[in-house]
Order: sequence, then C-alpha cells, then structure tokens
Amino acid sequence: MLDTLLAGICQGLIWAVLALGVYISFRILNFADLTCEGCITLGASVSAMLIWKEVNPFLSVLLAFLAGCAAGAITGLLNTRLKIPPILAGILTMISLYSINIHIMSLATGSGGTANLSLLTFRSNTAYAQVSSLLGLGRVNSALMFGVVVALAVSGILYWFFGTELGYAIRATGANASMCRAQGINTDLTKLCGLALSNGLIATSGALLCQYQNYSDVNMGVGSIIIGLASIIIGETLFFGFRNFYMKLVGIIVGAVIYRVVVAVVIYSGMPSTDLKIMTAGIVTIALALPVIRKSAASSRLLLTFKNRQNNRKARRQKKKQARGAVEGGRRNV
Repeated sequence: MLDTLLAGICQGLIWAVLALGVYISFRILNFADLTCEGCITLGASVSAMLIWKEVNPFLSVLLAFLAGCAAGAITGLLNTRLKIPPILAGILTMISLYSINIHIMSLATGSGGTANLSLLTFRSNTAYAQVSSLLGLGRVNSALMFGVVVALAVSGILYWFFGTELGYAIRATGANASMCRAQGINTDLTKLCGLALSNGLIATSGALLCQYQNYSDVNMGVGSIIIGLASIIIGETLFFGFRNFYMKLVGIIVGAVIYRVVVAVVIYSGMPSTDLKIMTAGIVTIALALPVIRKSAASSRLLLTFKNRQNNRKARRQKKKQARGAVEGGRRNV
C-alpha cells in the first residue's frame, strides 16, 4: 500500500507540471486550449526519440519543452492571425500533432507508422535513472525527490515570470483584453507567449512521464485535459482562502498529487482500469460542485442569520410595545 501511495505521489508531481500549464491557458489567459492532449504526447515522443538516439535525457526534456512551445505558438497564430475560435484552434493543432507524433517516433525506429516506443532497453539513460544513480537511492525515493524539486522549481519560475512586465501583461490580457488594447498592450503577442509557455510545460510533463513509465504511446494524452482541470479545481477548492499567487500555484501541485493518489488507491482497491474514466468524471464533477455547494451553504447561513436578526428585532419591538402599554395602563389607573 505504501508503494502505491508513493507511486501515486510521484506521478502526481509529474502531472502537476501539466496542470500548471493548463492553469496558464484556462485560468490566466481565459483561453479554452485543447492542444493539451496532443502536446503531452509530443513531449513524450520527442524525449523518447532523442533517448533512442542516445541524447542526454535532461536535454531531451528541454527540447521537448521547446517543441511544446512551438505547438502552443501555432495554436496562438491560428487564433490571433486567422481568427479561428480558441477551441477550434486547439482542436486543429491537437489533430495535427497525432500524425506529427507518429512521424517523430518513426525517426527512432527508422520505419514508418511507429505508434509507440519502449525505453526498457534505454532505461539506464533516463533522467530518473541518472538521479537515482547520483543520489544512491531507490527508484521510487529518487523519483519522489526529483519530482518535488521539479514541481517547486517550475512553480517558482512561474511566480517570478508572472511578476515581470510581460507576465503582468499576460495576466491582464486574460482578465480584460479590451482594456489591455486600450492601454497599448499587444494582446496577440501576450496570447502567443502565454500559449507557448502553457504548452511547453505540458510537453515537459509528457517528457518526464515518458521517462518515468519507460515508454511513449501516441494515445497517452487521451483525457489529460480532464486530469489537468481536475487538479486545478481540487487545488482551488483546498486553497480557497489564499490570495497569494504562489500559493495558488502550490495548490495546483497539491491538487494534482491528491488526484493521482486517489486514482492509485482506487485501482489498488480492485477497481477495473476500464472504470477509471467514470471515476475521473465523478471526481471532476464533485470538485466542480464543491464551490457551488460552498456558496449555497454560505447563502443559507447568511439567510438564516438575516432571519434570526429580523426575528430578534421583532421580539425587541414587541417587548417595547408591551412595556409602553404597561406604562400607559399604569398612568390611566393613577
């Protein structure tokens, strides 16, 4: 059971990088970007192909990040230059990436139509294997430490970046694009930069996931957008009272870890893997409903407090009337 929990935490830290990327597009930019499902596979494909070519695994993660940035920039260009709606722009890029990912993985094998790559032969050349060898720890413990460092480093860099002039411009574009244009900000450029960064992080998550699982598959990104959104909603629900931007980023990381731990525990308890999508939908539904339930409960408490105050006021008025009646009655008797 402990190994299951640790494995869930390790995967949660990897998916947290994806969740941070989804947060940039969906929450900060207010851009419904569906490139995610193709971009995570793009990162995995690039990393796996480069490891097959015996490239340094850390360098392969960096190149996967750049590939993801390019994919996000394409989505941004489709939206800003060709005026294609955000959802359709993301879908077009995602569909294109399916074929591109197959071609990338085919570069490793030299044969066309390669839909997956196994890294079992090259597992000693993955980032996790090298970190484990460097620290002298087991695979799970080293992966846990590496995941914590990566997640905190990414969140710290994002916190710094969104405190810069460009970062504030991106945040302002998502909050009110019309006002940004009135202030002379090039909102097309800020959207482009935001989407590039978002999908770069998603591709980085795919590269790390590929090296952790020792394989890359063209369909590994199916449902990834739901995992990212679930992590964001869980984190926002748990860290509801925090206004600090960095704490919001930390909340997303915690949400991703909690989500993967729940999934790992449920699978460990005997749930068939075929029911995993239903469980995911249930978790997302509950997470989405929690803010509404909280508001309804707060409204009910407020209404109850208001009614109690009204009843108290009526009671006090009634007592005053009774007291005045008693005084007037006494005067009449005198």
